[in-house]
Amino acid sequence: MSTPQIEIQAIAAVVAAACALPGVFLVLRRMALISDAISHAILLGIVLAFFVVEDLASPVLIVGAALVGLLTVVLVELLRRTQLVREDAAIGLVFPVLFSAGVILVSRFADSVHLDIDAVLLGELAFAPFDRFVLAGYDLGARALYVMGAILLLNLACLLVFYKELKLATFDAALAAALGFSPAFVHYGLMSLVSVTAVGAFDAVGSILVVALMIAPPAAAYLLTDRLAWMLCLSVAGGVASALAGYWL
Repeated sequence: MSTPQIEIQAIAAVVAAACALPGVFLVLRRMALISDAISHAILLGIVLAFFVVEDLASPVLIVGAALVGLLTVVLVELLRRTQLVREDAAIGLVFPVLFSAGVILVSRFADSVHLDIDAVLLGELAFAPFDRFVLAGYDLGARALYVMGAILLLNLACLLVFYKELKLATFDAALAAALGFSPAFVHYGLMSLVSVTAVGAFDAVGSILVVALMIAPPAAAYLLTDRLAWMLCLSVAGGVASALAGYWL
């Protein structure tokens, strides 16, 4: 295999693993649709951040997209608390507005910029190795591999440190509150991880595949085991296997 082929498969595997970890808790919390909402709504954050820095390689774009991802969660929660609409309906109201605003801004004011709507939705993993990470004149490999590798390590670190809190708040929020944990803190912390993961994977695989990698492997693992630790392992293994199989097939 050539070096680009190896890099493409490595990026696909790392993206799949990074998406599967927070995806497990979304499936268990019955919040699968929120990943779809965030992965689409972050386009608005990317566009707004680009208008500020005018550099597609700037890390400010990731920050802007992550903030809009959190804004999506907050707006959904505010609508849900009105008790006028259910959570799924609130998600269906919020993310089309934010996503369409991003699409309109791209088509009206950024048509001369390499920010294509088809690439946003579908991504193009084969082009990921062309975006290189160069440090002091040395080519260290594909930038996406470093970005998603860092996000995967972040997800793993948060999972290891807050495993007990995540598990308790997911299965029994009332007990978590009684024991002194903050279910709201855990919820928004998880949504922050989902936002950052979606932003990182967005450039390489597009918003649609982000949703697929974040939900499909955990949903399959949910049918195979009733233990959280095994579900996490099976989700990562299934996501990586499907990503690699998708490359070859």
